[in-house]
Amino acid sequence: MKINWGTGIVIAFGLFITFILYFVIKVQSDSKYDNELVVEEYYKHDVHFQEEMERTQNAYDLGEKPVITSTSEGVTIVFPDIFDPNNIKGKVSLYRPSNKKLDFEIPISLSNATLLIPKKSLLGGHWDINMEWQYEGKSYLTKEKIYIN
Repeated sequence: MKINWGTGIVIAFGLFITFILYFVIKVQSDSKYDNELVVEEYYKHDVHFQEEMERTQNAYDLGEKPVITSTSEGVTIVFPDIFDPNNIKGKVSLYRPSNKKLDFEIPISLSNATLLIPKKSLLGGHWDINMEWQYEGKSYLTKEKIYIN
């Protein structure tokens, strides 16, 4: 049986479409390839976007900002001396973009100006840090991306 070039092109397209569909079905059905959202309730979160922008602007307008750094002990958050550590309240959320199961939150409770998140709590890789905090009735939001070795 002789196959002309038109039939060959149709067979090639058919094989290519089958190949692509195989991988789409495999990725959608296999739990190893997890397709998670960063935020579970995306639309509820989106409603509060303006408030989030105001808190971010408050943090941006500060003369002296908290400093988030990666050290050999872990992640340190150092608040400037202009803030009384006892009056700072809030939480630090650590998000791991590659694995939602590693996400966690730590309440901000300070006796001095430094908060340490131990390295044993953090696996190596990329982390997004969102620090929501209040000081003297004003809310702030500080976002930082770090990489842990």
